[in-house]
Amino acid sequence: MRTPTERDFDAALAGLAAEQATGALYGNSGVVYLCDGAVVHAESPSSPDLGIRLITCGRLSAEAWRKALAEAGRDRRVGPFLVEHGCLTRGELELCHLGALFDAAYFVLLPGSEPTRFLRGATHWLGTVRPVRADALRRESVRRRALLDRVWPWPAADAHPVVPRAGRGGVPDPGQRAVLEVADGSRTPAQIAWLLGRSAFTTVLDVRRLAAAGYVETPTVPRQAPPPPDTDPGTDIALLTRIRDALEARL
Repeated sequence: MRTPTERDFDAALAGLAAEQATGALYGNSGVVYLCDGAVVHAESPSSPDLGIRLITCGRLSAEAWRKALAEAGRDRRVGPFLVEHGCLTRGELELCHLGALFDAAYFVLLPGSEPTRFLRGATHWLGTVRPVRADALRRESVRRRALLDRVWPWPAADAHPVVPRAGRGGVPDPGQRAVLEVADGSRTPAQIAWLLGRSAFTTVLDVRRLAAAGYVETPTVPRQAPPPPDTDPGTDIALLTRIRDALEARL
């Protein structure tokens, strides 16, 4: 076991990938598993795990998932077990696994995330399904952050409870409707994602879209926090929010 010297999780991951390391890199937002320098799995408290996703969508029963964990978890081959016993096709396993991996990695690689320890030689109970290059993981995380900022550059919405606004009409998008149906003013986007068994990033994206359209409250940024970047007067979101609220009050 060793603690990475790099303070930035992304830099620590890149260093381990370059040395073709095998093990688990832990950070304050989750963990990434590597095998010979390639990323084979990622987990984050903000993102529903593979089992939750498969069970919620009805592709796998809870009993079948528990059986796979019990019989193949110790040997680190839960993924192959599911395929060998006809629970999933190889293609289904790879698709679901990559979805869970990239989803969790987005939160693990958020700016400000720091590595806490590296367990050399550690492997995941799922087994190797579809390895991903560390640089590809980083590029996808950067792309997703850029997408969120284009929709509604207000990161505070990603972690605060989702509070629906009263007096708004129906939402045409089914994913956004699902989010609103369980948004009770106390659940965060991550909690909603776990409840629905869906991608946490997609849930965050839906919340930002709902905030941009005025269907949910935009969290107030604490006074001590730095204001959002203002490189263009036209992107002053606080001003846009006040203008939108004023217009709605006149309707």
